[in-house]
Amino acid sequence: MTKADLVEATYEKVGSSKKDVAEVIDTVFESIKEALEEGDRVKISGFGNFSIRHKRQRRGRNPQTGEEIMIGERKVMTFKASQILKDIVNKDGEQTE
Repeated sequence: MTKADLVEATYEKVGSSKKDVAEVIDTVFESIKEALEEGDRVKISGFGNFSIRHKRQRRGRNPQTGEEIMIGERKVMTFKASQILKDIVNKDGEQTE
């Protein structure tokens, strides 16, 4: 699903103009981005949590040459789905790990 698909689906359910729906969706995404940029967690009830983790510098290898290199410190975004979302995705009864 793309952002355009999300706008279309929301437009069909809400009935507001597509332009207004697109602006609301853009505002929501921008708010999430700003919160993550500031280091805050974003918790969307029934959906999941977005958070930023700090990864320390570590040793790695260049896969082409085998040469040892240092991988720099960085931030990574993580998403943990809520149990409600996991149950919806797995509603056919199969449990995946």
